[in-house]
Amino acid sequence: MDRAKSTLEQWRILQAVVDYGGYSQAAEKLNKSQSSLNHAVAKLQSQLGVQLLEVKGRKAYLTECGEVLLRRSRHITQSVNELEALATNLETGWEPTLTIAREIIYPMEHLVDALSEFLPQSRGTRVTIIDSVLTGTTELIEQQSVDLAICGGAAPKGQLAEPLVDIDFILVCHPEHPLAKMGIIEDEQTLAQHLQIVIKDTALVPNTDLGWLKAEQRWTVSNFHEAMTILRKGIGFCWIPQNLLTDELELHQLTRLQLKGASKRQATLSLVIPNRDKQGPASQLLETLIKQRHQVG
Repeated sequence: MDRAKSTLEQWRILQAVVDYGGYSQAAEKLNKSQSSLNHAVAKLQSQLGVQLLEVKGRKAYLTECGEVLLRRSRHITQSVNELEALATNLETGWEPTLTIAREIIYPMEHLVDALSEFLPQSRGTRVTIIDSVLTGTTELIEQQSVDLAICGGAAPKGQLAEPLVDIDFILVCHPEHPLAKMGIIEDEQTLAQHLQIVIKDTALVPNTDLGWLKAEQRWTVSNFHEAMTILRKGIGFCWIPQNLLTDELELHQLTRLQLKGASKRQATLSLVIPNRDKQGPASQLLETLIKQRHQVG
């Protein structure tokens, strides 16, 4: 392997000379002598065989070649800085990555708010969010394949869950759908005569006992946005989180159905740490920030 002609320190010095406007200013900021900086840049130019700077008066200016090489050098030094920071984080137990399972009915804005507070303190931790549904979330918790999980319903056996928020579901369809003409729907058998739009459980082996499945005729989709697209075409009915329906109800694109004895249904969303014994400081910080959004813990 060929040895590099230049060093990271030489490139950092060049960057400082340019960023601070000259050798004397850079020397003061770096707490080095001006002559040592002059020598480092001169040696770098000699090693590369390219003039990077030219001095006019008391100020150093980049040449055209210098501009190109300096720009590329910043990517390299930034990568090294990140690598060194990662090494420090690993030494202190700070996780380089976090994976979050989010039950899709959990309002995304709450999670984004928590993550926006997490970001300045994250030390470059990469975050992956997995949208999950029903037993799909439970499955991820049981497999301990995520660091944090926001799940609906009861937590898996042996897991502690911190309740965060209740989500109300309401029954909706298009205003011109036959169900919308009925006023109060007397029983669920009436619903069962119509097409129901349901959201796919993301588990490899779904629990078919969960959910509110009353109709034999069903169309299954991946998320509520797809479901509402179908409903707006006048097809089917669906239980939808009320917080997702503000615009559709106000614009009369969808209408709320009145089911006798069950005008709405509710799901409690909770925060679960699948492996508390191995939880690291980054996960602990994000857990605290998520709880703060709901004033719990």
